[in-house]
Amino acid sequence: MRIGDLSAATGASARSLRYYEEQGLLTSERGTGGQRHYPLAAVERVALIRTLLAAGLSTGTIRDVLPCVADEEIRTPWLAARLAEELRRIEAQMADLRHTHDILAGLVDRYAVKAA
Repeated sequence: MRIGDLSAATGASARSLRYYEEQGLLTSERGTGGQRHYPLAAVERVALIRTLLAAGLSTGTIRDVLPCVADEEIRTPWLAARLAEELRRIEAQMADLRHTHDILAGLVDRYAVKAA
């Protein structure tokens, strides 16, 4: 399938698909004229990539875990540990944002103009 067809089937823009390929997350074969051609399995792979991106994983992390996530036969305890590491990272970011939120909310309260 061509890039436009894959884009339509997955909802990912052609630009995103090219980016996934540049990052080593997706592969295609080149036809005459250099057009990309993707296998039908690319639809499922793009959905998985988009899910992992939505989970907050970087493309580098996705490149590391994708083979294990995509193929049940090669899953190892390493995968769960790696994903747990990412979860801890995101939880730390959330704690930092809560702290920042509390400071900012305090400043808003402190400097709010009180109506008479």
